[in-house]
Amino acid sequence: MTHPTETASSTTTPLRVVVDLNRCQGYAQCCYAAPGAFEVRGHEILFYDPAPPRARRGEIERAVQACPVRAISLQADDGETP
Repeated sequence: MTHPTETASSTTTPLRVVVDLNRCQGYAQCCYAAPGAFEVRGHEILFYDPAPPRARRGEIERAVQACPVRAISLQADDGETP
């Protein structure tokens, strides 16, 4: 069930995940917080979903908070902070 103030577009518009790969140190804490959205392959190569569905917002927010170097940010695809 959606919140009464949410519109259909706000629940279907994907989120926008931005990772500063120059800042990322490969600690992989994001992978533990959101295993389906972040993955480290090989030698510290981070793969991630840059446009996850809003249904994953909670785990993506946990990944943002888990990053020890604050390399991950999250925005609504329309530019607003979710």
